[in-house]
Amino acid sequence: MNEQLPSLMDTYRDHFSIGAAISTRTMDVYSDLILKQFDSLTAENEMKFAELQPEPSHYDFSKADTIMGFARENGKKVRGHTLVWHNQTTNWVFTNAEGELVTREELLERMQSHIETVVGRYKGQIYAWDVVNEAIEDHSETYLRPSKWLQIIGPDFIDKAFEYAHLADPDALLFYNDYNETNPTKRKKIIRLVRELQDRGVPIHGIGLQAHWNIYGPSLAEIEEALQDYASLGLPLHITELDLSVFRFEDRRTDVKEPSHAMLEAQAEAYDGIFQLFRAYRAHIDNVTFWGVADDYTWLDDFPVRGRKNWPFLFDEQHKPKESFFRVVDF
Repeated sequence: MNEQLPSLMDTYRDHFSIGAAISTRTMDVYSDLILKQFDSLTAENEMKFAELQPEPSHYDFSKADTIMGFARENGKKVRGHTLVWHNQTTNWVFTNAEGELVTREELLERMQSHIETVVGRYKGQIYAWDVVNEAIEDHSETYLRPSKWLQIIGPDFIDKAFEYAHLADPDALLFYNDYNETNPTKRKKIIRLVRELQDRGVPIHGIGLQAHWNIYGPSLAEIEEALQDYASLGLPLHITELDLSVFRFEDRRTDVKEPSHAMLEAQAEAYDGIFQLFRAYRAHIDNVTFWGVADDYTWLDDFPVRGRKNWPFLFDEQHKPKESFFRVVDF
């Protein structure tokens, strides 16, 4: 690692914190990059419901504790991800011993117990939590995403999750987190949800914008319009899961074995413009977190196309800075 390489976190110290999603495996693989480049960490999967509580009476904090220890030893802040989500929640949460759906009261009790245990364990150590993740339905006129949480509890499952988290750690910042956040239809629904929570006095302290984008879009104009709308709510914004795929989502090619020069140049230009916007909105944006560290590992490998590699980050497969990195730190 070139010791003369600029540091993302130092470059942006007067703007916002810079984070990365890690796992117990990648925190070792990327330790040099993490220590120099990022001052905020998010567990990619290790703090999700199914990982922490795979069975009704059994919690497994081993991996989450390992990440927390790494962060503590190296002076890194931690964002918690995530407490209530329709995915990665084991089926026992929603059913009784006979396999039937539990009652509203039973599910609320399970939700509260889980949140109290998890948030309580890391009280004072995790500064922000993604409390509810992806509760908005994407494109149609349907408001909330169909889920067992919604089906059994009703729409106020979101209120309850925030209330339980606030009780468990009154000092933690609590976020609603979602993707496709620049899509006008979905954006209006996210803003509606946050406004309704605010109007009801629910303890929500910020909005998480995932930013799983690609080099073709959304456009900078679309991103800025979204930032303007979310900023109008008066809550801090976190960019929680940033990556820039080199493929359109609809692109199903499998023959691309390495990124072309044109792809990398387009990615550098996109990152440049995006971070110009983030800097312009630094009064509203408190954190920008990449959903990974370097191109040798990304959740976009095999998604949405099986057998296809992707290269969405500022560092390449050898952990060396790409042109995108230099565009981001040179301003």
